[in-house]
Amino acid sequence: MSHAAAAPRRPHAILDRESRLLKARKIAELVGRVRPLEGARVLDIGTGSGVIASALAELAGPDGAVSAVDVNDQRRVLEGYEFRQVEGTELPFQDGSFDVVLSNHVIEHVGSRSDQLHHLEEVRRVLAAGGVCYLAVPQRWILLEPHFRLPFLSWLPQPIADAYVRRARRGAFYDCRLLTRGRLLALAGEAGFAADEITVDAALAVARIEGGPLARMPERLLRALRPLSPTLVYLLR
Repeated sequence: MSHAAAAPRRPHAILDRESRLLKARKIAELVGRVRPLEGARVLDIGTGSGVIASALAELAGPDGAVSAVDVNDQRRVLEGYEFRQVEGTELPFQDGSFDVVLSNHVIEHVGSRSDQLHHLEEVRRVLAAGGVCYLAVPQRWILLEPHFRLPFLSWLPQPIADAYVRRARRGAFYDCRLLTRGRLLALAGEAGFAADEITVDAALAVARIEGGPLARMPERLLRALRPLSPTLVYLLR
């Protein structure tokens, strides 16, 4: 995918309100440890339903502001934030415009390695001094690819993955590029970021907020299982 435009890609946004509200609570807790959201200027990249942007706008309060961008407009909630539809990875904002940027399951959708790097470079450009980016991405070695629900799909070379998707009648090609830890850290470093992995902290936050199986697992076990986590979560600064 080029920085400006590309072949049509499938929208993969999760649009239900309840899961997005829970995700907003998790993000707010994790980001709030290093940058309180009250009064913050926040950018939500790939806003999808708009639920997270709207929820964070409430937390930012009257002294803060939330902007949101997406290549598709699939919003279900419109209140509380500014929205701009974009093409590619360019961000239509001035340098240093935001205290907090969210890249929540976005980078795997923007295209090639150069597009992923440009996505992070744009995030760094629009972050103010002392700002923080919350970045989450499914890890490449996940057994069941989360967008197409096909086992081992993300492990395969692109031509074979495309053929697999067509054979399974899930589309014309595989349009996601999941990352390994090593690749993510390399991209973050090239973009000028220091990356702090908070994958286990994110799992613990999910356990507190949502309950379920994670709530019954000891923290020591969660940390031991970190290499197998289906999602990588980082704070970039």
